[in-house]
Amino acid sequence: MNDFNHTMKFDVRAEEEINEAQMVLEEVYEALKQKGYNPINQLVGYLLSGDPAYITSYNNARSTVLKLERDDLLEEMVRFYLDSKLDKER
Repeated sequence: MNDFNHTMKFDVRAEEEINEAQMVLEEVYEALKQKGYNPINQLVGYLLSGDPAYITSYNNARSTVLKLERDDLLEEMVRFYLDSKLDKER
């Protein structure tokens, strides 16, 4: 049974893994945009469902996105968003 009164610790990845997630997201975003899709909607669909059909195979975007786990991609997006948000407040 889970004890929801304790906080679980999540280990941060190495810098090269962060850079790989950033590169994957940028490549997939560009391929989706070039094919006329809304990249945000397509990425959200993929991240929520796990269905790679949300990602175009154009420029190998589908195989590129499948190189990493979805949680690695989500972690990179949250890190980037929060870093950007906190930098603006300083």
